[in-house]
Amino acid sequence: MGIGIILASSQHDKAKIIENILKDIVNDEIINFGCFDGEELSYVEVSILIGLLINSGSVDFVITGCSSGQGMMLACNTMPNVICGYVPTVGDAYLFRHINDGNVVSLSFGLNYGWCGDMEVRYILEVLFDDIDYPIDDISRKQHDTVLLKQINTLSKVDMITLLKSLDYHLIQNLLTKKNVIKYIINYSTNVDLVEYLKSLS
Repeated sequence: MGIGIILASSQHDKAKIIENILKDIVNDEIINFGCFDGEELSYVEVSILIGLLINSGSVDFVITGCSSGQGMMLACNTMPNVICGYVPTVGDAYLFRHINDGNVVSLSFGLNYGWCGDMEVRYILEVLFDDIDYPIDDISRKQHDTVLLKQINTLSKVDMITLLKSLDYHLIQNLLTKKNVIKYIINYSTNVDLVEYLKSLS
């Protein structure tokens, strides 16, 4: 599994923290896209980049966040084929992993991120990627609802290329400045049509 890390630029200093924690707890490929110092991308712009990463198939899972975590979660959930959970606690991480079966999580790096904030993030990520089983009596009903939610999510949204074509030109041009994301998608995407469209924008 490929795990991407990309945060709103207001929280750019937390990306390396997440990367270091993940290296301790998973054996999967980890790709740190930043944002990095000096890059200016809003949480809305980052959510579109996350949509590109997921829809291209170049990563399987993304860890993101902003000051509260809420705005990023809401923005990500407007993207095709993205199911993003807001996981401010270990309990939320556990439920998201075993029941909601999404592909993006949004963390809070401003609100309630105080003393021992890094430790809280570590606990959340450890539970998010653990193998603890959910109570069997409840899991089948909840997983059925998750499948239904994913079907509705697919039916209610346009595909990624259609979305890109409808976005403002200046917004698209700003997204293209995040060259490490665009290059990674072009090199590792399983979605040929999306790659060709991105190339046409460059």
